[in-house]
Amino acid sequence: MKKRFLTLSLGLCTHLALLAQNPAAPTYQSNTRFEQLGTLLPTPTNTRSASGAPGKAYWQQRADYDIKVELDDEQQKITGTETVTYHNDSPDALPYIWLQVEQNRFRADAAAGKASMSSGINPEGMSTAELARLANTPAKAYGYNIHSVKDVTRGKDLKFTVNETMMRVDLAQPLKPGEKVVFSVDWDFLVPPQGRCNYKYYPADGNYAYYIAQWFPRLAAYDDVDGWKHKQFMGAGEFTLIFGNYKVAITVPAGHVVAATGELQNSKEILTATQQKRWQEAKNSYKTPVLMITQEEAIAASKNKTTGKKTWIYKADNVRDFTFASSRRFIWDAMNVDLNGKKSMAMSYYPKEGNPLWGQYSTQAVAHTLRSYGARTIPYPYPVAISVNSGSPGGGMEYPMISFNGGLAEADGTYSERTKYSTIGVIIHEVGHNFFPMIVNSDERQWAWMDEGLNSFCQYLAEQEWDRDFPSSYGEPQKIVPYMQSAAHTQVPIMTSSDNIMQYGPNAYSKPAAGLNILRETIMGRELFDYAFQEYARRWAFKSPTPADFFRTMEDASGVDLDWFWKGWFYTVEPADQNLAEVKWFAIDAQDPAGRKARLKEADEKRRQTMAVERNKTDIKQTVVEANPEMKDFYNTYDRYAPTEAENKQYADFLGTLSEEEKKLYQSGKNFYTLSIENKGGLVMPVIVKADYEDGTSEVFRFPAEIWRMNDKQIMKVIPTDKKVTQWTLDPYYEIADIDTENNAFPRQPSQPTRFQMFKQREFKRPLNPMQEQKSSQGAIGGKSGK
Repeated sequence: MKKRFLTLSLGLCTHLALLAQNPAAPTYQSNTRFEQLGTLLPTPTNTRSASGAPGKAYWQQRADYDIKVELDDEQQKITGTETVTYHNDSPDALPYIWLQVEQNRFRADAAAGKASMSSGINPEGMSTAELARLANTPAKAYGYNIHSVKDVTRGKDLKFTVNETMMRVDLAQPLKPGEKVVFSVDWDFLVPPQGRCNYKYYPADGNYAYYIAQWFPRLAAYDDVDGWKHKQFMGAGEFTLIFGNYKVAITVPAGHVVAATGELQNSKEILTATQQKRWQEAKNSYKTPVLMITQEEAIAASKNKTTGKKTWIYKADNVRDFTFASSRRFIWDAMNVDLNGKKSMAMSYYPKEGNPLWGQYSTQAVAHTLRSYGARTIPYPYPVAISVNSGSPGGGMEYPMISFNGGLAEADGTYSERTKYSTIGVIIHEVGHNFFPMIVNSDERQWAWMDEGLNSFCQYLAEQEWDRDFPSSYGEPQKIVPYMQSAAHTQVPIMTSSDNIMQYGPNAYSKPAAGLNILRETIMGRELFDYAFQEYARRWAFKSPTPADFFRTMEDASGVDLDWFWKGWFYTVEPADQNLAEVKWFAIDAQDPAGRKARLKEADEKRRQTMAVERNKTDIKQTVVEANPEMKDFYNTYDRYAPTEAENKQYADFLGTLSEEEKKLYQSGKNFYTLSIENKGGLVMPVIVKADYEDGTSEVFRFPAEIWRMNDKQIMKVIPTDKKVTQWTLDPYYEIADIDTENNAFPRQPSQPTRFQMFKQREFKRPLNPMQEQKSSQGAIGGKSGK
């Protein structure tokens, strides 16, 4: 950077201010970017206030269920009857009600299957299952068989109409505000082998494990925003549900163990005396899980297929759904968690294929999640939280008080580091969904980010509390950079309904989580963000918020205007790309004779360092003056760079005209750097710039996003420093998801070379994981067995 000198004058401050301004580009959009969201948000009402809080007239519907269900282990079939009490707390009379019948998603003629894109035919061959999917000819007739819908009070059949995954029930007369209707539904369906409701078959011992979700006709939501929420279930958009109380009697083969939403009501009839004793031990264990069913006992149960049936009765209050899992193969452990005086049981159910991983980590991860999330939202209100191994290598699915999570060890009992952290992360994520959306009850079918994004953000925080080196997939802004680098036509804004998202994971999980982290760490600060985020959870616990309620609450509780951020991060696909185009270096010309002439001397000597001068040092053996000293005169010893008395006096007279404040600034020796920064990506973000000084120290300067409000294309910023800067770097801590860090440094730094390897062609062999390598060399593996 070339150093320039500014002559002090009455206009110095004006001059510096002008440097900070840059004429606006003709196509600037800064005014649009920093105006309020305005009509993008719905108009506040008496049900949803302008502050983002529920209004004084807020209302929501409720449905209570009494269900009797039986699992047929021979046919993989569910048969059930339910009695539903639906409470109309809306101000509207309802001539009909809508129920969700989502098992119809798996019918051969389902619209969801027809609307999905096919990947084509593989010319090298395809399995019969793949061909059957393409032909829309599933091996079995999946979907609901609705046998009857009756008005319990009147004892008469009710007319019903099934439309794909929705069922309209016409009431005998309109249900008035404040009234309730009691009706029953009888139904059955075959459990599909895949999907959220599924089973896994273990051929080694001939047993099944069932994961039963979306299994009973459930009331659709009716609210003040959309009326009936009856969008079809297409597969991606999950659930829009309402709260209620559940009593569910689950009849299964006698040897099965059932994990379910809620608390077991008939434990004395179901559990053995040994298991009841272990349960009491688990209720008094706050650090280590107690094995309710050991691995040896689970293996024995899987071999001894006892005849007969057992009915497990569960009760759950104020939940929005009910789910259960059933198998002979489950190991079961449990421990109590003290949540600021309130107790909740953390439990895990898993097959032997999950050990030793699950025995060591699952229930502990459940307990940690309840503590971590509860500290940032509301204390966990339910009596149990359960993690069930889904029998798959990864992935998971969430429901109230229970989740189905992947993660398996190798056959030799080892597991890779990736498997370990993936399993823990999945459990934290799925158990964390108890808070979003099981308690803060957002509409998943419309807004995936309101549960997945908020939950992924909280997952990131919980993972970092678990292990400082936890390789989190979400949260850090730089994790979303590859997605934001992708072509704009392959992205959609976060504010896109679930079924219309193209890149679901980055859009619904990663980008919202990264955005919340940017708010917390860079824009708002932890204190303001944490308070506002917790206020949102407090306001909307056991209620149903919309995006506007979240946006408004975050601003209302923090006092920070964030409309520019919601616009850019949530409503567009613009990336952040700040370019440090140029840095100019200025210093005040103090006009002191000694300093001015020293600079002249330095410049003259530098200009004399030419190639000719360097070569003449050896080629000219002796000059005339060197050979004959008599050729010297006054000018051979005269120092042209020494200040004269006249110059010193003139300088002293000038200093006498300055005030003490002006003199201090004049003689400060400050450097003034003018940074020219371009917004190449379009997304406005705070400007964070690091200065590395020549003495080895550094300093970070932070400027809010509002620095772009007069020109969103290019800005200039003057930064004064006491020390000389050798390097400037934008976004030094990777805070804003800048998609091109190559243009963040000035002077430019050489990029890293692209490296390549030389290798011989050889047959691929799966490498051993580190635990297997250790076992191979030492014959020992650490970790709990879960036995």
